[in-house]
Amino acid sequence: MIRPALLALAATLALVACETSMPTVYAPAPGAQAVGFSELRLEPGRYRITYRGGPGAPPDQVSDYALLRAADLALAEGYDWFRVSDRHLDRVGYAGGSSVSFGVGGASFGRHSAVGVGVGRNIPLGDNGEILAQTLEVMMGKGAPPRDADVYDARDIRRTIGPRAIPPAGPGPRS
Repeated sequence: MIRPALLALAATLALVACETSMPTVYAPAPGAQAVGFSELRLEPGRYRITYRGGPGAPPDQVSDYALLRAADLALAEGYDWFRVSDRHLDRVGYAGGSSVSFGVGGASFGRHSAVGVGVGRNIPLGDNGEILAQTLEVMMGKGAPPRDADVYDARDIRRTIGPRAIPPAGPGPRS
């Protein structure tokens, strides 16, 4: 009876150890609930950009990565600056820590008996934190940027925030 219980515990610990975390990287989001950026072109030179951080990502990092995406889009389309006309930072989820659950039970009825392994006592393994998403609506322009608090020079943003952006992990160089 102890052997099945130990096997179940070992299997549960192996699954928890294999759990993948969602690091906060500067990359396109592969899906709606994934870490990364996405954008919607509203009209020429006008976009809605969303950056979704990983669990526990600081609000400043999530906001900076959204601004960096706006700068990269502006530069890719030949614009020099962009104005943020609307912005909001939302808590879109919470990634609680994993836990290992373990329990053993047995029963005997007539000539039959059974042993079961299931949910039991929880052992907390950590807390990943809340998940934030920054959404910006931006309008892009060319030439000298207007002097306004919500106007950003795309090259300055690329130069200041770009080096801090965490690239996705993986084999080979980034393109």
